[in-house]
Amino acid sequence: MIPVAVQLKTFIIGCGCTAFIKPRGQRTTEDMGLEAATKALLDAGITYDDVETAFVGYCYGDSTSGQRALYNLGMTGIPITNVNNNCSTGSTALYNASNAVKSSLSSCALALGFERMAPGSLGTNFPDRSSPIILFDSKTQELEHTMKTGENYGPHAPRMFANAAQEYCEKYGADVGHLAKIAAKNHRHSVNNPYSQFRNGWTEEQINNQLTKFMCSPTSEFVHAHNLENQAIEIVAQALETDHPAAFESGSAMEVVGYGMTKRCADKVFAQAGFAPGQGRDEVGVVELHDCFAANELITYPALGLCAPDSAHKMVEKGDNTYGGKYVVNPSGGLEAKGHPLGATGLGMHYYITRAGPMQAPNLFNTPDRRGKYGLVQNIGIGGAVVVSLLRRPEFFQAGGVDGRARLGYNHGCECRPVKSKKSSQYVLQAARL
Repeated sequence: MIPVAVQLKTFIIGCGCTAFIKPRGQRTTEDMGLEAATKALLDAGITYDDVETAFVGYCYGDSTSGQRALYNLGMTGIPITNVNNNCSTGSTALYNASNAVKSSLSSCALALGFERMAPGSLGTNFPDRSSPIILFDSKTQELEHTMKTGENYGPHAPRMFANAAQEYCEKYGADVGHLAKIAAKNHRHSVNNPYSQFRNGWTEEQINNQLTKFMCSPTSEFVHAHNLENQAIEIVAQALETDHPAAFESGSAMEVVGYGMTKRCADKVFAQAGFAPGQGRDEVGVVELHDCFAANELITYPALGLCAPDSAHKMVEKGDNTYGGKYVVNPSGGLEAKGHPLGATGLGMHYYITRAGPMQAPNLFNTPDRRGKYGLVQNIGIGGAVVVSLLRRPEFFQAGGVDGRARLGYNHGCECRPVKSKKSSQYVLQAARL
């Protein structure tokens, strides 16, 4: 292990993404990778030749799909590592890219996440073997017999998170109305996100009338890329955590879906950033967290330390999860409205904190410290893994000058434009080199 004292700082210097769309088989892996990476390289003002290593995340694709996604940018011989960590895949790719720079193995790394998904609920591509999450499925079914609502017959992921929310509700007095408020908040936020799959702005009443359909994240197709170097947004602290025995031994449905895993990971991240135990949350302004279901957003508030363990629903009631409140949570619309392409989701969260979030939450920078408040990202996958990141403007930040908006020709934090061909991609990369 490299001592912390000799580890380098890491920075997100370029971001790019495609629109979130329903799975229709309209885009290829190589086209999505080309578009997102081209935008990221232009945003950073570098070319693919400057990238020394890449980490590509996806869950539904064959081996070496990462190479296929990047080879249209060039075949430069760099190490390309394919990453699969369930729903936390995208952030895991970024975690590895950041560590490559932090440990001096590379000076510039690229993280790419994409997904080409089938319509409908998630399933397995390998029916001839047991699922890696079979123990989680078994435990959540076992715990249903301890709950007032009894057995739950939903698909495995909604079932797990519904049980976790039921546990919270029975302990602390929340109800389905709080979940509807969370979902409505996210759909309201998504109206301002040009990349979002749903931009309808569903209300609480509409969500309740749809039998909680809009409290769930849709399957999506999407790709996202990041480049890391010494400018733009600092990754102040970041950690990846996996399950403890409590996931199966505590008798808690919340533990099954990673409540304790998220808490431990968040505590590590704030400690890395120099905060005392339990401190630092008041310096966070914007949060992108893993709301695969409104139920998970509810229990993630206390797991991250944004409120007391019994106060998540009170935070919702006070509006402390939206504009005008203590935090702006999921300004992108979250997974529920933006979409949830497994391999790209975590990178999409970091993109929104890095580019669009600050423009839509200007109070982030109304602080005595010119770096402003922190952005917090939490990306979890059952099975299990969670990545938590703490982002902030660096100490050397200076406003003004040429940035990615000038190189791209538009503000890609507020507008979504496609890169349609290899020829156009090569042209803009040559322009970035000049």
